[in-house]
Amino acid sequence: MNTEWAEITLKNLRQCQGEVILPGSKSIANRALLMAALCDQGQRTTLTNVLRSDDTDRMIEALQALGVRLEVESATSTTVHVHGCGGHWPQQPAELDLGNAGTAMRPLLAVLSATWQADARITLTGDARMQERPVAALVDALVQGGAPLQCSSQWGYPPVRIAAGLQGGTFTIDGSASSQYISALLMALPLLPQDSVLRLVGEVVSRPYIELTLAMLARFGIDIIVQNDHQFLIAGGQRYQSPGHYWVEGDASAASYWLAAAAIAGGPLTIRGVGRLSIQGDVAFADCVAQMGAKVTIHDEYIEVEGAALYALDADYNAIPDAAMTMATLGLFATGTTHIRNVANWRIKETDRLAAMATELRKVGAQVEETASSIHITPPAELRHGVIDTYHDHRMAMCFALLGFSNAGVTIRDPLCCAKTYPTFFDELLRLTAAE
Repeated sequence: MNTEWAEITLKNLRQCQGEVILPGSKSIANRALLMAALCDQGQRTTLTNVLRSDDTDRMIEALQALGVRLEVESATSTTVHVHGCGGHWPQQPAELDLGNAGTAMRPLLAVLSATWQADARITLTGDARMQERPVAALVDALVQGGAPLQCSSQWGYPPVRIAAGLQGGTFTIDGSASSQYISALLMALPLLPQDSVLRLVGEVVSRPYIELTLAMLARFGIDIIVQNDHQFLIAGGQRYQSPGHYWVEGDASAASYWLAAAAIAGGPLTIRGVGRLSIQGDVAFADCVAQMGAKVTIHDEYIEVEGAALYALDADYNAIPDAAMTMATLGLFATGTTHIRNVANWRIKETDRLAAMATELRKVGAQVEETASSIHITPPAELRHGVIDTYHDHRMAMCFALLGFSNAGVTIRDPLCCAKTYPTFFDELLRLTAAE
């Protein structure tokens, strides 16, 4: 991407066709990096197709600060060799700055609470937005288990100070805020000497991400007994075991932008890196696009899309809230009102996505109704040009890029924010389309 772009204007983009190879999944990459570091001393794991972005670089930097040996060929290399330390961190830094990387903050908070053995404390912090993103449900659950955590500014928000003391037992956590809290505990509790029971209360959001975590834990030798949708039995004293090689599949959330682009602009487009064999829940967005009228063919490891007349959906997106962001702008090209329901957790993401999405959609003429947990979008008779603020949120930038297929076009401020998960997104968009 042009590193000098303060904003980018997209207009009269034409048929989106050809082939795109997705970057590796951020969610899988950061989990895999941490799991590989937790493998037994002397075990090496080779991770391939690792997304290199702000979030994954934060995890890599944190593990290096903890003394984990990582071999990375270059700043852009997607192959990373990780040497396990078995949770016995060779270095004890006083602080880890994780920027706005929630997929680094949440699992490290739980795992370090389970493994920290030094007398000194370690503080996990981040940028200004991270310090506004709550982790209270996770902090409360860890405190239940004896972790002497301290939130230095406001309870339930970073910075969080960690010390040794977490013990196994029964943990109860509210699953309605973020599945990352649950995944973090599933990664951490097997490391404790004692057995544990993890109980979920409330409606569990983004459940497919929990299934993803369980599948990855199994690959790394960790056994979790799923008693039912709300309870897990976790034996203590388990040890992560390297699978030797772990391929990070493509980012299914990123696939949503290309599914939508091809649905709008005709295609045919082949999206490589996710498919029928994907362990990510967001691959279900392909089914949503098909329900809208596009022609979608899902193969084992790739998806083919061709456009058609599109019709709005009314659906519950609790399981795939990240991909649901794309539906908000795709709906502007569909007949009818798009109803995106049960996405309250949009409000604790990189920005308050419900408020931000409503504000920016109105700029292009859409009629928008926003509630505490949903958004309802009716496209105007004719879209108008909007200058879109992205709120330092990568998904806002990429979602609104779809308006480049309209006659009015769109100007997106701070397109570089997509470096969080997809640094080459706009380069790929311009490659796959032709603009006047």
